Amino acid sequence: MAGLLKWSRTLVWVHLNRRFVASTTEAQVPPGGQRFENIDTINEMAEAASNIRWVECEYEDPATSGEYRTPRYPGHYPTSSFQKGLLAIGSALVSITDVYRADMIACFGEVTGHCGFEYMLGQMKASKEGRRILAQQPRINTQTVDYPALLRMPTNTLGYTYAKFMQDNKISADDRSPVHFVDDPQLAYVAQRYREVHDLFHAMMAMPTTMLGEVTVKWVEAFQTRLPMAGTAGLFGAIRLKPKHRQLYITKYLPWALQTGFESKPFMPVYFEERWTQDIEDLRRELCIPPPPSLFA
Repeated sequence: MAGLLKWSRTLVWVHLNRRFVASTTEAQVPPGGQRFENIDTINEMAEAASNIRWVECEYEDPATSGEYRTPRYPGHYPTSSFQKGLLAIGSALVSITDVYRADMIACFGEVTGHCGFEYMLGQMKASKEGRRILAQQPRINTQTVDYPALLRMPTNTLGYTYAKFMQDNKISADDRSPVHFVDDPQLAYVAQRYREVHDLFHAMMAMPTTMLGEVTVKWVEAFQTRLPMAGTAGLFGAIRLKPKHRQLYITKYLPWALQTGFESKPFMPVYFEERWTQDIEDLRRELCIPPPPSLFA
């Protein structure tokens, strides 16, 4: 296993160097970038990787017969199918060993999620509300959403429910990282939108940010989005549950998540920013979200 990890991370680095130049925030790295020869464990690799940032540059992809591929939107990192495969292996291994590496989880979701993003795009195109989202491409962050104003709304509204969830869990919408590895600009927006409404999914389903809550939400998202990352997170996340939570998960949360995933209407076409004043229970009924299990049952 150790040999596989060393092989995969080395190949990922070699092939990414065709596209990126690595540098640190404090010093210039010699040509060829920082090397990982002395890194023996995947945790050490993750720590080293956290000190690296990618500097955009053009690269020559042999698969395109010498043609250069350039970024198609701000922050885009063009990669070949082979490079995406290597990124999928590396990010999956890191994500499994460290569930709190949000950057690796995001990377895995991007490089494996093309079919899922296409599926969500189809959902959004199928409704007038979803098409309006695609046309206007709203963003959810502290610059676009007035969270103090949402907290002043009636407690039964979507706006208050969402803002209170963010406040109680000390979450900032600005923490959602930008999309880098999705090549199609429209699909990249869909991926970004999914990332930014994830906390709204939590709020709608009254699920906390605990491991139990996250696993439950991921199972619902697996049905809603068809993303491999969501199903993988639900599967491997459940393994990490403590015995008490595992019992609750098996008897209450997993059945609820499966029912919600099968029966609920698509979440992605919902223009949440236009629905802050909507009664949260009305929204749950509209989307066919059953009453969530009690967290203290």
